Amino acid sequence: MRTLLMVLWLLLAGITSATAAVQVSIGINVPVYPQLVPVPGYPVYYAPSVPGNFFFYDGLYWVFYDDDWYMSSWYNGPWTVVSPAAVPLFVLRVPVRYYRAPPVYFRDWRRDRPPRWHEHWGPEWAERHRGWDHWDRRAAPRPAPLPIYQRQYSGERYPREIRQQRELIGEHYRYRPREAVAREVVPEPSSRMKGPDRREREAVRSEHTPPVDEQRRQPFARDAEPRHRREEPVQMERRQMERRDMESRREQQLREREMRERGQMPGPRMEERGPHGPQGGAQQPQGRKHPPEEERGKRKNEQQMER
Repeated sequence: MRTLLMVLWLLLAGITSATAAVQVSIGINVPVYPQLVPVPGYPVYYAPSVPGNFFFYDGLYWVFYDDDWYMSSWYNGPWTVVSPAAVPLFVLRVPVRYYRAPPVYFRDWRRDRPPRWHEHWGPEWAERHRGWDHWDRRAAPRPAPLPIYQRQYSGERYPREIRQQRELIGEHYRYRPREAVAREVVPEPSSRMKGPDRREREAVRSEHTPPVDEQRRQPFARDAEPRHRREEPVQMERRQMERRDMESRREQQLREREMRERGQMPGPRMEERGPHGPQGGAQQPQGRKHPPEEERGKRKNEQQMER
């Protein structure tokens, strides 16, 4: 098998220097879109639930199977065999522990370090890729966005033809790869690109949207915010003072009314009376409930004289 692939690489070297344009089926079957987890500190994802060495990097899926590397723009192939010289270095730098089905010769290698590809592929590859396992981790690129639109394509809906796969990528995927090998496979976004579907919107919403209770509180908070801003401290103090004055006046009026009813306080003063009575005429002065002794004496004399 490996000898046959080497022959294919040599025969197809004139077609492309990066990949051998042969789509094959390998011993890894992924019937549904897999769960992809980021490798800490690397712009690469791996699939812990897939029984194989399954990765995602720069818009493509990468599989290390039977001592060879394969790539595909869709999670279940078809797969294209990739020469060792064309595999992106960030894929090769993934530590051994993230290989779910490592080869036997991986066992003697440190699990927190990448595989020793310079020993496995020989001095020629090592000479062309000096320092491949040393890089500035602060300058590592950000992981490419996951093509989660592919979740809705499984079973009979899965696109088997390369042309159909490229059309769907152009309609749904906005990312442009960094690596030359990936640019040969991932097409540019189409002018009729569709917006994110319902599942993509829900996935993004679940990561960035606050809980439901907090959402319900937000409109009220926004509505209340302008009112709070309008309530300046000076206006608040003025309103409180006016409210206190009104309450004190009401209490005083109630106290005066109670005193008049009890006969302990004279009626309203002349200046407090209205200019007119209830019939529109002049307001008659209201006497006190208990007139002085002199007025009562005069009224008594008048009554005696009339008799």
